[in-house]
Amino acid sequence: MNEGLPWIEKYRPKTLKEVVGHGEITKKLEEYAKNRSVPNMLFAGRAGIGKTSAAIALAKELFPKSFEQNFLELNASDARGIDVVRGTIKDFARTLAFDSSFKIIFLDESDALTQDAQQALRRTMEKYSKTCRFILSCNFSSKLIEPIQSRCVVFRFKSLPSKDVEKKILEVAESEKVELEKSALDAIVYVSEGDMRKAINVLQAASSADKKISDKEVFSISSRANPAEIKEMITLALSGKFLEARDKLDYLLYAYGMSGEDVIGQLYREMMNSDDTVIPLKLKADLADIIGEYDFRLVEGASERIQLEAMLAQFAKHKKQHE
Repeated sequence: MNEGLPWIEKYRPKTLKEVVGHGEITKKLEEYAKNRSVPNMLFAGRAGIGKTSAAIALAKELFPKSFEQNFLELNASDARGIDVVRGTIKDFARTLAFDSSFKIIFLDESDALTQDAQQALRRTMEKYSKTCRFILSCNFSSKLIEPIQSRCVVFRFKSLPSKDVEKKILEVAESEKVELEKSALDAIVYVSEGDMRKAINVLQAASSADKKISDKEVFSISSRANPAEIKEMITLALSGKFLEARDKLDYLLYAYGMSGEDVIGQLYREMMNSDDTVIPLKLKADLADIIGEYDFRLVEGASERIQLEAMLAQFAKHKKQHE
């Protein structure tokens, strides 16, 4: 039945107990399901950490026999205007639930709704409060108007701990008969950064060619470099070896297919995570300022190659100033 499904759907939690992490949140949702007393809710947090999975699992526990009839899922990034609120959402909300006292509308990425759509949604939430509950998910709750936020119980989802990502990846790998080297498992945890959806997607992509996965395949597929190579480039630049750092940059761009923003993002991560004895705090602060400037230039459309090389040159100059 599940053959051919993307693994993120194949292994999506079917119950709240199967949701990875977020123990305090899922415990509260289980109480809602048990008492069948569900308020409007706002799930806030970065992508891929379980907001949609928690909403669907809650709905399936509330409506075990009528999930399809009583649960509507919409993505506000695809349908963000006022017509969707006045049409699809309102039409679903106004009808009575099937074998239940209420329905659930799950509006994913609700922070993408226009201001007019949010105002219309607020009125819909008020008007159909007896027959419908709303679960809104967003990356940035500040983008939602205050009247909507005040009508919801807010749950803030945090990035998943490495141990939880690792445990789930091992379960999926065992189920799919994929052999993971320890270095590959560490690489998946590293590139996912607490994003379970990304971790499972990387695992599936890496296993398509070979059931035995190495860290090299993981980094290549995810357009991320081995952190040791990023650290080496930083060390070369800070040592004043600009040409060697430039050669390392060439290798990262072509061997891993990294974009300029990929390089800057990972460079910032490794710089900040480095030991203070290697890069002192004062130097980190100066380098963070440099990285921020060149990241902005890339976003504005400047030449990737020129800006990345100029950034490495600035690294070399600032190191000398701190000596």
